[in-house]
Amino acid sequence: MALVPFLQNHGLPYGWAWFISQSVFITVICLVLMLSVAAVILADRKIWAAVQMRRGPNVVGPFGLLQTIADAMKFLFKEVIIPAGANKVIFFLAPLVSVMVAFIAWAVIPFNKGWVIADINVGVLYLFAVSSLGVYGTVMAGWASNSKYAFLSALRAAAQMVSYEVSIGFVMITVLLFAGSLNISHIVQAQQSSGVFALLHWNIFSILFPMLVIFFVSSLAETQRPPFDLLEAESELVAGFFVEYSSGPFLLFFLAEYMNVIMLCGLMSILFLGGWLSPINIWPLNIPVLGIFWFLLKLAFLFFMMAMVKAMVPRYRYDQLMRLGWKVFLPTSLLWVVLTAGWVLFVRPHL
Repeated sequence: MALVPFLQNHGLPYGWAWFISQSVFITVICLVLMLSVAAVILADRKIWAAVQMRRGPNVVGPFGLLQTIADAMKFLFKEVIIPAGANKVIFFLAPLVSVMVAFIAWAVIPFNKGWVIADINVGVLYLFAVSSLGVYGTVMAGWASNSKYAFLSALRAAAQMVSYEVSIGFVMITVLLFAGSLNISHIVQAQQSSGVFALLHWNIFSILFPMLVIFFVSSLAETQRPPFDLLEAESELVAGFFVEYSSGPFLLFFLAEYMNVIMLCGLMSILFLGGWLSPINIWPLNIPVLGIFWFLLKLAFLFFMMAMVKAMVPRYRYDQLMRLGWKVFLPTSLLWVVLTAGWVLFVRPHL
């Protein structure tokens, strides 16, 4: 990072310079992510309102832009209510675990070339490990609340998350076979092209297109977004595993949910849409500094699609959800792993 030599020139040893520069970078990213969550929640509500032909948030601030900030402040000043029979330690640890896992997943997500906290060669394995930890916060919250409704919702959410993590894992394996690397930055660079229409070299325009569809739908289920928000189906589970939470702890669950949604949108843009790469390989569209713009534009488009699904598609039954994951997505993704391996081994070398 550019800050390291600057600090070294001012007398700090390399170790301290690296530590301070990384701390500053991580702090800036965390602040930007939290502010982006506020913007994404507002966009989600505005899109939903537009589809239903109503105005949505429009009172607090110009065009309602400060509504999410006002809601967050309201949550922070509310009283934290703890159920009488709850396990207080685990009750408070659950939202902290959820939001911590949501934050650390961003450590290997590159925003631009070289703009990543940890550019490790096993970035995909890191994401697998971190995503598998997300279920712990949900189960801890349901169990510690000492409520049968919260506990049933936690079990349902855990089964849902684990089921669709399997499909997401196989989808990522097909991308790894195409890129030949577990490094997330290398996956983006493998989609680079010297032609004018660089987007034709992205994975979305290859045999991996069906995997993008599976990844997109699985991301909705993984983050419990509609039409797969069955952990909070009001007719049977009141409000899900966090029904006993209020104030700040509830806000942490909300923050973790949207952080995961944004992260999966960013991951989809990296795996299938070229990440920070420009779609048209001409100047000035392909200058390096615009990489962050292209990445955020693709992320915003994918989130818009998620918001449209939320507004338009009716909720699934739980048996339909599990059937889709185990009887449709799992066999299809397994078959595509074999087809992709054959394509990479026998067909692509001769193209």
